[in-house]
Amino acid sequence: LITIKFEIMYASAIEEKDVSYSDGDQLNDFQDVDLLQSHGINVADIKKLKGAGICTIKGILMTTAKKLCNIKGLSEAKVDKIKEVSKSLCDSGFMTAFEVGERRKNIFKISTGSKELDKLLGGGLESMSITEAFGEFRTGKTQLSHTLCVLTQLPGANGYTGGKVIFIDTENTFRPDRLKSIADRYNLDHTAMLDNVLYARAYTSEHQVELLDFAAAKCHEEPGIFKLLIVDSVMALFRVDFSGRGELADRQQKLAQLLARLQKISEEYNLAVFITNQMTADPGAALSFQADPKKPIGGNILAHASTTRIYLRKGRGELRIAKIYDSPDMPESEATFAITNGGIDDAKE
Repeated sequence: LITIKFEIMYASAIEEKDVSYSDGDQLNDFQDVDLLQSHGINVADIKKLKGAGICTIKGILMTTAKKLCNIKGLSEAKVDKIKEVSKSLCDSGFMTAFEVGERRKNIFKISTGSKELDKLLGGGLESMSITEAFGEFRTGKTQLSHTLCVLTQLPGANGYTGGKVIFIDTENTFRPDRLKSIADRYNLDHTAMLDNVLYARAYTSEHQVELLDFAAAKCHEEPGIFKLLIVDSVMALFRVDFSGRGELADRQQKLAQLLARLQKISEEYNLAVFITNQMTADPGAALSFQADPKKPIGGNILAHASTTRIYLRKGRGELRIAKIYDSPDMPESEATFAITNGGIDDAKE
């Protein structure tokens, strides 16, 4: 059996992190907030930033001054100084399209287990972006999440070395035994595989947001080791905690903050984010003569936040059909895959 170990990767990632402090090159994404200490920011204030889940210089630049002022013990003057120092340490201005292209070379793709589905996604789940899969119950959303937990740990195309997974469960659908049956397909050691999946159960929408701060802290503790963050499902708790049109505006604002945090984590630590979503009946669909009267929940906030959206629907037996619903670079097309004992696989003819 293959035993997956990440100690060597972790050591090399630490070396990269140390290099980034000195040369400030492309690796400056992992510049630690401890760097602020040598620029006149005291240790207590740095500790407060870490407590709020802000562990890198880039993370400070991704946070508004208003939110930083809400951290207990940080005055407006302190926040202004922290922001000023951060801007001097990390270049956050304009760059050429060529430079953007060079940076995007750091992006990796994670296989889904199905070659057809990978082809549909342009090679797999992309890092530094949010991929959303939505569909009715029994369309394979959770099965895809479980398969990704295992496949993220395997080396892939273009030098992808594999890594750990963070799984935030809002519906109590996570099953370690399911991971074991998928691991058997790839001859992986069960204990080592399960040790590489970090699991948390969220009970409220507020708890879900708090868990993202813990996730950011873990990504900072082990830089370059975590490759995938899964939220299954992103809207379930918001549906419970906010009811009726009276609370809709508040719900959408909280949801927007959660999705913005997910996007920032994916870019800050170069990991892929996979979220699942539910569907609802669209009462206005009959009036507009739409063929499918169902739509994903979350409204325009979720639609704009997700980089790639995949619509899953049932086929015959164990077959499922995935369709690109929205993507910045992939054409609208479909792929058929199967749910097997070994996870997501290609459909057999």
